[in-house]
Amino acid sequence: MLPPFNYKYVMPAEWYPHAATWLTWPHNSRTWEASILSQVKHTFAQIIAAITADGNEKVNININNSQEEKEIIDLLTKQGVNIEYVQFYEIPSNDAWCRDHGPIFVINSDNNLENPIAITNWEFNSWGNKYPFEQDNQIPIRIAASINLPIFSTGIILEGGSIDVNGEGCLLTTRSCLLNPNRNPHLSQQEIEEHLCSWLGVHKILWLEEGIVGDDTDGHIDDIARFASPSTILYAIETNEQDENFAILQRNYQLLKSFTNTENKPFELIPIPMPQALYYNGARLPATYLNFYITNSAVLVPTFGDSTTEEIALSKIQSVFPDRKIIGIDCRALIVGLGAIHCVTQQQPAL
Repeated sequence: MLPPFNYKYVMPAEWYPHAATWLTWPHNSRTWEASILSQVKHTFAQIIAAITADGNEKVNININNSQEEKEIIDLLTKQGVNIEYVQFYEIPSNDAWCRDHGPIFVINSDNNLENPIAITNWEFNSWGNKYPFEQDNQIPIRIAASINLPIFSTGIILEGGSIDVNGEGCLLTTRSCLLNPNRNPHLSQQEIEEHLCSWLGVHKILWLEEGIVGDDTDGHIDDIARFASPSTILYAIETNEQDENFAILQRNYQLLKSFTNTENKPFELIPIPMPQALYYNGARLPATYLNFYITNSAVLVPTFGDSTTEEIALSKIQSVFPDRKIIGIDCRALIVGLGAIHCVTQQQPAL
């Protein structure tokens, strides 16, 4: 089978209308100890409540078994969620990071196609063989079979959190992740770019250097820079020169200033402050407001108990999404697992 772009499939931007949001229910006691895992499940319930609040978007949840489904329904009902907007799929997993192990959907503008939406199936090796991943790596195949969509299998390792697209040919990523020898050591930068263009329908790859301290994914883009429109990029900035993220984010900012779109026009750059440093068992956590998720009606933004930077971040995000409600969700439990809202969500575009 030829790559999707040969059939005119492309990856839409996150603000493109969604049919549903996919989640994988948290259960891994090695990621979160029991007391924190309970809080994480409540955070998931808040995320689901926010996505389904106005009946404008459904949520699909990968679960391990029917007993888990009963537990989730009880929790969501207490949260006031209308269960009619939630669908369960018995697709087992190793962990909850659906952004990275879930399918990356592509769309086709050819109305004559039987399936204008398809799934691209990238290999998942748990960020360079850091954790078990055998079940996670099967999830895109199982989702494609469950919802009867065509699937394009790439044979290349890639996580959804390592890329961001503007829907008009540009893709943001980092060298520290995609060029890491623990992913695709047999591929050069040029070959990786060719795969991204062929499988996701982009034309221009914008490379930042590295991610923030504490990010065990080797530098996912969804912690440091995100498209807010085809011409706008929100980026993380640290103002404290003594902070270990200061120099990293300054280098990335210099690169962002040099980037242009497919028409060689510069992007509008909007800084988003970093929250105050968070630690767990002495280790820095990758807390950032950039790990937000765009739904049909809202933008769900992770918060971390820092009221000063939180107010600035939410206000700036609201300014670039004026037609969406900005909802802050406390992710201090979730971030212990080294991810936040964007890391656990994956959008399925609408027909």
